Amino acid sequence: MAALGGCEARAARAGREWSSLYAAWKAAFVQPPGRVADDGQQGITTSEGQGYGMLLAWAAGDQQGLESMWQWTRTHLAVRDDGLLAWRWSPGAGVTDRNNATDGDLLVAWGLALAARHRPSWREPARALAQSIRRHAVRSTNWGTVLLPAMQGFETPRGLVVNLSYWVYPALLDLPELDPDPVWGELIASGHKLLALARFGTWGLPPDWLLLVDPLVPAPERPARYGYEGVRIPLYLAWAGMATPQRMQPWRDFWAQFPRAGFMPAWVDLHNPCLSSEAASPGARLIRDWVESRNPPIVAGREGLIRSGYYSATIGMLTVAASRWPAARRQRVVSLMRETHSPLTL
Repeated sequence: MAALGGCEARAARAGREWSSLYAAWKAAFVQPPGRVADDGQQGITTSEGQGYGMLLAWAAGDQQGLESMWQWTRTHLAVRDDGLLAWRWSPGAGVTDRNNATDGDLLVAWGLALAARHRPSWREPARALAQSIRRHAVRSTNWGTVLLPAMQGFETPRGLVVNLSYWVYPALLDLPELDPDPVWGELIASGHKLLALARFGTWGLPPDWLLLVDPLVPAPERPARYGYEGVRIPLYLAWAGMATPQRMQPWRDFWAQFPRAGFMPAWVDLHNPCLSSEAASPGARLIRDWVESRNPPIVAGREGLIRSGYYSATIGMLTVAASRWPAARRQRVVSLMRETHSPLTL
């Protein structure tokens, strides 16, 4: 057999590295039979954790792993009457928070939708969860159709509180395949609009939690920070092919202040020129590296990423998966915007 050419050899090596990285992540964070455990929060399981796991399993071609994660989710978290998932399950106690987390619902629905392309029996649970999100977890506002972070706790006397990292843009692009409703395109449009307006602090970054009043302000009952939550926004924009120069300018201005190999803060105060003394996690740094360069991120030491903990390791894994994702996104964005008559560009 002839030796592989340079491109083929690099692709094969990248495939082996990804498989090894996924195996290490799964060994560290997935408990039999399919429960994704957060080692930073006493081993709890959340709906978004299950969704992340299903996406990573799909990207790794781990059909058995995806099946086990979905079956665990369906058995333990599908306990609500509205078709949404309970947010938190604790070892020894079961469901300890029946409120949903809408990003978790989106991630699980998206994982099911992707799997359903080769397993038609999963189309119905994917569609049912997507429809439950659309029927119960969206609200009409002056800023368009927005995502309610959860069914309880975010509709306040002052206004609706939202989390812009809950707009999982690649999921919003794919779910119309099973649930062809304008709401998915409307959510993309509102997410873009809010990101253009919700710019605070030295670099014009969005807050982790945003209060929908006029003018927009960071949610007053939470720290006015960009950090732990908002770090996922540039990942989802780039994953969906929506990381335009104008949209990404706040992140580029922010990242430019911190050398690649140097310190980058875990969070930024948006009211005062204060930075966290805690360094950004390895997973957050991988997001920056990929979004800035659009080259496959280099994981300098699998063990270091895994040892950084569930959340850091998982967002890092999602970044590597996104860099390997099928690239046919632009036409889907264009089509969806046309269908919903959105004035927004990519």
